[in-house]
Amino acid sequence: MENERAQWGSKIGFILAAAGSAVGLGNIWKFPGRAYEGGGGCFLLIYLFIVIFLGVPMMITELSIGRASQTNIVGVFDKLGHRRFSWAGWVGVIGAFIITCYYGHVGGWVLRYVVGYASEAPKIYDDSLGYFYNMLGYNADGKTFFPWVAVLFAAVFMLINAVVIIRGVEGGIEKFNKFGMPALFFMLLVLLVRSVTLDGSAAGIHYMIYPDWSKVTFDTFLAALGQAFYSLSIGMAILITYGSYLPKTENIPKNTALICAMDTLVAMLAGFIIVPAVFATLGEQEVGKGGGFAFVSLAKVFEQMPGGTVFAVVFYLLLLFAALTSSMSLIESIVAFLTEHFSWSRKGATIGVCAVMFLIGCLYTCSQAAFPIKGVWLDAANGVTFPAFCDFMEFLTDRIMIPVCALGCCIFAGWVWKPEKIIAEIEQDGVRFRLAKVYSVLIKYIAPLAILAILIISFVTGMTLS
Repeated sequence: MENERAQWGSKIGFILAAAGSAVGLGNIWKFPGRAYEGGGGCFLLIYLFIVIFLGVPMMITELSIGRASQTNIVGVFDKLGHRRFSWAGWVGVIGAFIITCYYGHVGGWVLRYVVGYASEAPKIYDDSLGYFYNMLGYNADGKTFFPWVAVLFAAVFMLINAVVIIRGVEGGIEKFNKFGMPALFFMLLVLLVRSVTLDGSAAGIHYMIYPDWSKVTFDTFLAALGQAFYSLSIGMAILITYGSYLPKTENIPKNTALICAMDTLVAMLAGFIIVPAVFATLGEQEVGKGGGFAFVSLAKVFEQMPGGTVFAVVFYLLLLFAALTSSMSLIESIVAFLTEHFSWSRKGATIGVCAVMFLIGCLYTCSQAAFPIKGVWLDAANGVTFPAFCDFMEFLTDRIMIPVCALGCCIFAGWVWKPEKIIAEIEQDGVRFRLAKVYSVLIKYIAPLAILAILIISFVTGMTLS
């Protein structure tokens, strides 16, 4: 079985696939808003600090554990002789499953907007909020209905994922990312040039460059920490799975630095695209984050921008590629688990899991506006609450499952399997890990404390924390 295991076909293929996993919707529609709220340049500095001192060591850890074990995230702990830590793997794979349930539907919304701007942009400009809600099953008269449009496009989005993943690691995921990631960077550069040349964009550029420390609070650090972990795919079963496909000759620290640099570059470019564009067209007060901003508020930006409809299509194509590269990595981690743990075929596992995730994701879409579907939540600030099912799914993964999985991997690497074994795994085939001592301190002490901070503060502050 081990001899038959898939591997990346090339170094660049792995780097682009791993960077594609990291580069997702959060980089493009959450990062700019969080950067604005966190004081522009201040947030960029804080985010860079967190990526370097926490994101990099955590990514090195997960890739190294994956390569050492050559198996999926649940089997990794058993393979390395510590089965009692397999709970962290289960949390990771279940978290990846839940994330993909709703991520696949949001990807469908993005696809809908690519088609919408290409075919009926004036309709979007005329009533951007109504257009968005109508897609989600709510019309101007206050009537709700099943959101067939959103569900249909989500089905197409999941079908694209399934077709690529069935083709395998090298023939599917790697090949797609070799095309998708260069295309994504090209579209980013096109949008960047358009944004920074708009009349009035200079104020937004200035805001993103020069720190405004008056806007920095403890929540700024927490938002940057959560953004970095989510963006880099830490605690989601992805990096261990991708690491398990790495040959022993690869330089893990060097590749990690490249992946983190590419992911951070995309996030920062997105910030320098969206913030100056909003400053130039709508004014500083309109900068936002999240789906409502990406689908509703940005319509006003494109409407007022010369050639805006063309750039709107490019923007949503950019979002589409980012969504696809991330969703493929999430689904691959689940498929790898199913094929190795239960001996399912790749084709059967892919079709089955994509179908189930699509159906569960329908609850996510329906709970946005069409139907009052609820989840349940408990925190110190609000006690037991019953949020919309869409919010419940996101909080369950972002606030609990991702940090718990990351914490389990961190404790395993720092205190059970020990940094010495990770360093030995890295330093094969003549590779020298010059920052090994720094890495040991970060993975044993700093990273676990940071992750605990996410868990504790999320419980204390409740669902209102951005």
